[in-house]
Amino acid sequence: MSLFTAQENLPFGIGFALIVGIAVVEGAGMLISLSPSNLIDDWLPEVDGDTGLDRVLGWLHLGKVPALVLLLLFLTGYTVFGYSLQVVMNGLFGGYLPAAAAGLAAVPAGLATVRGLGSLIAHIIPHDETSAVSEQSLVGRVGVVVTGSARRGLAAQARVKDVHGRSHYLMVEPDVDDEVFQEGAQVLIVSKAGAFYRCIANPHPTLM
Repeated sequence: MSLFTAQENLPFGIGFALIVGIAVVEGAGMLISLSPSNLIDDWLPEVDGDTGLDRVLGWLHLGKVPALVLLLLFLTGYTVFGYSLQVVMNGLFGGYLPAAAAGLAAVPAGLATVRGLGSLIAHIIPHDETSAVSEQSLVGRVGVVVTGSARRGLAAQARVKDVHGRSHYLMVEPDVDDEVFQEGAQVLIVSKAGAFYRCIANPHPTLM
């Protein structure tokens, strides 16, 4: 039986399908100026390191790297190691491990991938770190629309710098119904409404 159709390798087939599905959803979101990755990060609680769970999540770089990227890293490490393990087992013993045993054996590899590559990504794209400031602290900051056209009911992505000079990428809508902000427009964040931020035209362009 083929490696990819064997019942024992079902967990890794599901992992690969999830990788493809997440990529498709994220790509579709970009076409309509909506980032599922940003929405997930907005819904997740901040990691402050005060509890055991927070320390574990911090070890996995949650809050430093977008959660959807971490999920993709886990699925990639899990799937690649899982298939590789089954190839080795089939070569040595003439058969695959049971699906449950192989699936559990691949979990540490997925976590190790998150830890190792997540650290690298956190250093390459430090602007994705959001744990240093609260969401509300970005209200009153000036930003620039970088992807899409922001209008009421259709958010666009804007780049906003926090008090430390670190860039954050927010989904923004105009605070006034009939306003539209094209790419490159300077905006002032005035409030947060759910997963989105409301903005107006920057009244003081010299602040940029």
